[in-house]
Amino acid sequence: MLRDVRGDDLAAMRRWRNHPRVRAASFTTHEITEDEHLRWWATVRTDPSRRVLIYDHHGVATGVVTYSDLTPESATWGYYLDLDTLERQGALLPAWIGLERAAVGHAFGPLGLSRLRGEVLDGNEPVMRLHRRFGFAEVGRRRQVVDGVPREAVTFEIRKEGR
Repeated sequence: MLRDVRGDDLAAMRRWRNHPRVRAASFTTHEITEDEHLRWWATVRTDPSRRVLIYDHHGVATGVVTYSDLTPESATWGYYLDLDTLERQGALLPAWIGLERAAVGHAFGPLGLSRLRGEVLDGNEPVMRLHRRFGFAEVGRRRQVVDGVPREAVTFEIRKEGR
């Protein structure tokens, strides 16, 4: 289930995002400070082209879903999970699948989109496999500089009519 972010979610969101494996799979890999996180949140929460939601897995907040470049037809999305808690509970894979199902459903349901895109750093095979499992298709590649190092980013897309 996806829900709006509440003020008491912000510290957990930053902790999850700063997990070393989440940072390593992200386009921004430095550790995010509290001030930086609060500035980001102040900007994002009032930006009509962006939406940030919390993913609740079995009633417990365990992830973040972001939609950006939001138009009436399409958006780009991303996500991250509370890896430590979910791995400790043996629930990472079910949460990962649940989050992807919820995010795609929200995009084509409440947001009313016809197309959803996402980018994954090349080599992140688990995420690329999961996207393919949900019907996303690779539609492009581009060079992305991550921490001064050129990396290949793979663009995935799913269309509502193709589901």
